[in-house]
Amino acid sequence: MEKGNEKVMSLVQLPQKAIKDVQFKLKELENGYKSWLAKQPLPVEAAIVTATTAINGAAIGAFLGVMTQDLTSSLPTPPPQSSLNPDAVAPFQQVQVQLILLLAYVQAVAGGPLVQARNFAVITGVNAGISCVMKRLRGKEDLQSSVVAAFGSGAAFSLVSGMGGANPAVNAFTSGLLFAIFQGCSFKIGEMWQSTQRPTADDVYYARTRGMLDKLGLQNYTKNFKRGLLTDSTLPLLTDRQVVKSFALRDVRIPPGPRLLILDHIQRDPELKKSR
Repeated sequence: MEKGNEKVMSLVQLPQKAIKDVQFKLKELENGYKSWLAKQPLPVEAAIVTATTAINGAAIGAFLGVMTQDLTSSLPTPPPQSSLNPDAVAPFQQVQVQLILLLAYVQAVAGGPLVQARNFAVITGVNAGISCVMKRLRGKEDLQSSVVAAFGSGAAFSLVSGMGGANPAVNAFTSGLLFAIFQGCSFKIGEMWQSTQRPTADDVYYARTRGMLDKLGLQNYTKNFKRGLLTDSTLPLLTDRQVVKSFALRDVRIPPGPRLLILDHIQRDPELKKSR
C-alpha cells in the first residue's frame, strides 16, 4: 500500500518538477540576457530594447488585426441605412446592426493587420526605448519615467498613424498627454496593488512553510496554514499519527492530494526529522 502511494506521489510530482526545471532554465537565460544587456553602452541597449519590443508589439498588432478582420467578415452585411425602420426592427436586430457598424468603424480607423502591426510596434517600441534610457540615466524606474515614456509613445503613435488631420503637432501632444495620464493612473494602481501583496510581520513564522509549499507547487495553500496557525514550529508535529488524531491539515481545508504530498515531504525532510 505504501509503495502504491509512493508511486502515485512520484507521478504527481514528476510534471511539476519538469515545469519548475523549465521555468528555472528560462529564468536563468533571462537573467543572463539582462546582465549582458546592462553592460552595453546606452545607445546599444536602447536600440536593442526598442527593436525587440517593437517586434513583439508588431506581432500582437498583426494578430489583433487578423482577429478584427475575421470578426468583421463573419457578421452579415448590414442593410442600407435608408431601408432601416426603427419601428420594424426587433431589439436584437438593432443591437446586431449597431455592433456591425461599430466593428466597421473600428476596422476603418485601426486598419488591417499591417497597419495595426505598425501602430503597436511604434507604441511598444518607443515606450520601451524611452523607459530604458530613463532608467539608465536616473538609476530607477518610477512614475516619472513611466509617464515620460508613455507621452513619447503616444506622440509617436499619433504622428505615425496620421490621426487628427490638419495640426499634427497639437494632436501628437494631445495623444501623448492622454497616454501619459492613462499610464500614470495604471502605475499608481499597480503600486497600490503591490503594497497589498507585501509580506506582513507574521510571515516570519511561516518562512519554512512557504518554502516547502513553493517547492511542492502548493503555494496557494499558504493562507490555509496561516488560518490554522500552523507555523514553522508545528511542521515536525504533522506526522500521519498526528493528522489522524487532530485532523490538523483537514481542519484548514487542505484536500487529500496536497495533504499526502505535504506529509511525504515532511517525513523525508532530514531537518524536520531532527526537530521531532
